[in-house]
Amino acid sequence: MAGHVQDRWYRNKIDPVTGNIMVGRNGKPLKEPTPEHGKGMRYKVHYYDDASKERNKSFPDKQKGKADAFLLSMQHDVLAGVFTDPDAGKVLFRDFAAKVLKGRSQGDSSVRNTDNQLKHHVFPFMGDKRLSSFNTDLIREWLGWMTERVEVKGSPKIPAASYRAQIFNTVSSILDVAVSEGRIKVNPCKDRSISRPKPVAKKVKVWPDARLRSVGLALPERHKPVTVLGAGLGLRQGEIFAFTLDDVDRGRMMYHVNRQVVTVRGKLKFKLPKGHKTRVVPLGRGVLADLDDYAENFPPVTITLPWAEDDSRKSETVRLLMVNAHGELYTRQAFNNVIWRPTFTKAGLDYTEGQDGMHALRHLFASHMLAQGVNIKELAAFLGHSSEAFTLRVYAHLMPDSYDRARLAIDHLFKPRTEASDTATEVTDEPGDGLATVHGL
Repeated sequence: MAGHVQDRWYRNKIDPVTGNIMVGRNGKPLKEPTPEHGKGMRYKVHYYDDASKERNKSFPDKQKGKADAFLLSMQHDVLAGVFTDPDAGKVLFRDFAAKVLKGRSQGDSSVRNTDNQLKHHVFPFMGDKRLSSFNTDLIREWLGWMTERVEVKGSPKIPAASYRAQIFNTVSSILDVAVSEGRIKVNPCKDRSISRPKPVAKKVKVWPDARLRSVGLALPERHKPVTVLGAGLGLRQGEIFAFTLDDVDRGRMMYHVNRQVVTVRGKLKFKLPKGHKTRVVPLGRGVLADLDDYAENFPPVTITLPWAEDDSRKSETVRLLMVNAHGELYTRQAFNNVIWRPTFTKAGLDYTEGQDGMHALRHLFASHMLAQGVNIKELAAFLGHSSEAFTLRVYAHLMPDSYDRARLAIDHLFKPRTEASDTATEVTDEPGDGLATVHGL
């Protein structure tokens, strides 16, 4: 169906005798004012959407060109199969973001992090802008605002590059939903002209073994297995809380990581491990002995929790070890504040944000695996990482020195001279054979 642009202020003049449209000397219809002349918008575009439903949009006087362009654009989008309802983009970004995030199954820590991102670094700039106004210019202006705004007392600090990358990904994921719902045509964050914030790669700093022992000794008796489960099995914090001896395969000396404990809207629930991936981790005999000894003094407690995601299991009953004196589970935040951080003070250690969280135990696990020759593919599986490439990026600098291995390999081919100096390397050209002999390798 064809649309048209209606001029609400003027209409064709009709011959009162013949009833025909009157035509001027130039061959064009004569016009006369309508009863709406000078009132409201002058041009009204009538067009049809992809469901053949008639729609309209109005434009003010002197904007006939814009009205014609809009009609042409709508007709093109319908024919190309990319029609987007212009009214669908009228929702404010903050309202649409709230709707999108409400439908996501996230733990409380993730929810708080996302809320802080939006509250401090997104909504002040574009929370009250309509989705239909989002374009590459707006995204570029927002990225500049995040880094160039003047810090005042009490205001949030300018986010570091890595955090800006997280914020950008959050906004982009929300706009992806807007595209899928037909509220906007494209996600401007994905335009090639946009310079996405790049996280600054930071090398993981691994605890010395002595620090692990100090923290382990200072932990309350009831929570001493935390270091064993973190550094001995490479479990994440939520997986430590969900540890059960019932998932230990004693014959094969394996532990099946089948669940984690999360807090969703203030309630503890079971959830599959990160990435919805269960995994199997080798179990050291010393680790199992420590856990068995602990279980004799602090027997497992039967805990029933609902599952946080759509699953055939509405709830599950598991015998857990990491409970408090009342047989109850801690939330992550409560455990960090009540148990973990105070342990450093008790041990006489300074707590460094970003380095001394419980994730440091996993880093120690990974470093010892690599030191003993475990390859990246195996380590990625043990840690439950999404890809081997991610594991390599995080832990490549902890791998044994390849230069040392290469030197040993070459020494097997070209045996070092016993008389060579340990402190100097001398290169001489032996006449006759044309080869350079390297002494002291």
